[in-house]
Amino acid sequence: MADPSSYRPRPGEIPDSPGVYRFRDEHRRVIYVGKAKSLRQRLANYFQDLAHLHPRTRTMVTTAASVEWTVVSTEVEALQLEYSWIKEYDPRFNVKYRDDKSYPYLAVTMNEEFPRVQVMRGQKKKGVRYFGPYGHAWAIRDTVDLLLRVFPVRTCSAGVFKNAARTGRPCLLGYIGKCSAPCVGRITPDDHWDLADEFCDFMAGRTGTYLRRLERQMAEAAEDMEYERAARLRDDIGALKKAMEKSAVVLADATDADLIAVAEDELEAAVQIFHVRGGRVRGQRGWVTDKVEEITTGALVEHALQQLYGEERGDAVPKEVLVPALPDPVEPVQQWLAERRGSGVSLRIPQRGDKKALMETVQRNAQQALVLHKTKRASDLTTRSRALEEIAEALDLDSAPLRIECYDISHLQGDDVVASMVVFEDGLARKSEYRRFQIKGFEGQDDVRSMHEVITRRFRRYLAEKEKTGEWADGEALTDEARHLNGDAAPDGAAAPDAAASDDGAARTGGRGLTDGQELTDGPALKDDDGRPKRFAYPPQLVVVDGGQPQVAAAQRALDELGIDDIAVCGLAKRLEEVWLPREDDPVVLPRTSEGLYLLQRVRDEAHRFAITYQRAKRAKRFRAGPLDDVPGLGETRKQALIKHFGSVKKLRSATIDQICEVPGIGRKTAETVAVALARATPAAPAVNTATGEIMDDDDGAPETTADAPGEPVSAGTPDERRGQER
Repeated sequence: MADPSSYRPRPGEIPDSPGVYRFRDEHRRVIYVGKAKSLRQRLANYFQDLAHLHPRTRTMVTTAASVEWTVVSTEVEALQLEYSWIKEYDPRFNVKYRDDKSYPYLAVTMNEEFPRVQVMRGQKKKGVRYFGPYGHAWAIRDTVDLLLRVFPVRTCSAGVFKNAARTGRPCLLGYIGKCSAPCVGRITPDDHWDLADEFCDFMAGRTGTYLRRLERQMAEAAEDMEYERAARLRDDIGALKKAMEKSAVVLADATDADLIAVAEDELEAAVQIFHVRGGRVRGQRGWVTDKVEEITTGALVEHALQQLYGEERGDAVPKEVLVPALPDPVEPVQQWLAERRGSGVSLRIPQRGDKKALMETVQRNAQQALVLHKTKRASDLTTRSRALEEIAEALDLDSAPLRIECYDISHLQGDDVVASMVVFEDGLARKSEYRRFQIKGFEGQDDVRSMHEVITRRFRRYLAEKEKTGEWADGEALTDEARHLNGDAAPDGAAAPDAAASDDGAARTGGRGLTDGQELTDGPALKDDDGRPKRFAYPPQLVVVDGGQPQVAAAQRALDELGIDDIAVCGLAKRLEEVWLPREDDPVVLPRTSEGLYLLQRVRDEAHRFAITYQRAKRAKRFRAGPLDDVPGLGETRKQALIKHFGSVKKLRSATIDQICEVPGIGRKTAETVAVALARATPAAPAVNTATGEIMDDDDGAPETTADAPGEPVSAGTPDERRGQER
């Protein structure tokens, strides 16, 4: 616990101007981000007598080890920078709303040649129009099913669409009139786009135009005695009205507004939002947050507005936002909303009439959401706490293992050997901390040796960061063996280890991680001053390995070689679900009803899932590899152009350099490189149809298999037996 006076800025250092400040802990992680109209006055509040501070604020300032600030010119800029930093650094003491990404939207992909109507969750994409959010996906499908009678927009996936275009036959919806079948050319791309645009207009609340037009067409059809057409139009009108009835009118003046209500207690707060468009409730969502800082209702509203509109532009920000309390000051927030919309936005508290009555309804929803959340969480917290206590007692740990890391090895008959690392904190999966590894120290199948390599590489990175940040105790230093494993000068003049061993970083939810295919080298990739969550800087209290006594011994040996003696190790064997400890001949057997055993099983199964997913992805990528993949500077577009021009790799191999140069985008130098690469590649043996004995040609354009990229081994066993060979 740090003393705030140890890092308090000297008098006169803090400017008296608007800005954003960051508190960092001893590991340089950003733990709190705030904004202020006057940095000097705001920061002075944190460095008063600890007895006068709110308990949560006192915890934050004693956890912090430094504070820094950035000066901006206006309060609006401070608001924008605060939102960006909270999103980037994910500070533990800031208000963070949960469950934002779980709500489904009705989405229309207007960025495609043939727009598609579908259910979407997660981050919003550019060029896609969203309506909602809805409470349930079935509510979206019911609405779409009614509207497809009038607006027969495409709803099929890309695979179904391409298959229908290839066969010339539309899907069932095309036959029954609920799709205009653009896949077979029944409607032009421009007409289909206009149809999707009309669908969006109707969903946006402009319903009167279409109802009046259909009613006029129905009357004209009846006058012309086209009774069947008039009956279809009558049914279309009924479908539209039924879809409109699903969202009742709540504001008579066709208002576009968002209503935000907050229910809170000393520890938590629930936020509910009703999205009203055209006077109707078009969507609803809710968030729950821990109040990890001392915060007013107005400040909660401000954070909710940042969460709600931080990524929105244009009409997604309504003209009117109704709230239970105004942020202080309100002008910067109102100006920020106006900038995102592109026109004025009214931010106010409803005082009377229908809007006040609707706000009371939203408030009741917020109260119910808070009560329901506290009921569920009480059960979850009790169960997780009991599980961690049972693990600590069974393994004879000094305290409950709040951070658990689990490792698993996966391969297929010794090929594509990979490993996974999953992290559970407080009994919950922390997927942003997941990591994956390629085993590069040796070839072949050896789970014990693979486990030793993975544990060594993971904790070698931890020791490197610990030494770099100066966290060693006085007189403490890396052992010679640890320095050798870390890539420093090897003991006794021995050669340093190969630096080619690299760790694959798993994708991070905050967008800071590595994408598939990127590798994280063993070099000094950890940053000191950016405050972002670091990759391998934080040690667990417990390491769990998927396996029995040999794997546990390998993991413990790796830690011993690195000089680490404060991390517990155990293994969970699948056969009898017994827990193995290092240097113990007999396992620890937890009761089958134990919450601790259940938690260890979930951790183990998650590590296995993560490892086998990565292994399958690598294997699939290897199977798809061909001789053109090894040509330097030849991207996917030009590879496809070559295959399309010649029809197959076999024909491309027999082509001359001048013929290859005829392909658009292929110059003579590239053509020569392609010709040399294909000449060096060894053609695979011809495929044989086992049913007919016919030799199959490769004129279908599939990439050939080379000696460097062997095809999938053929097993005489059943599919279930082949799956059993996969570890």
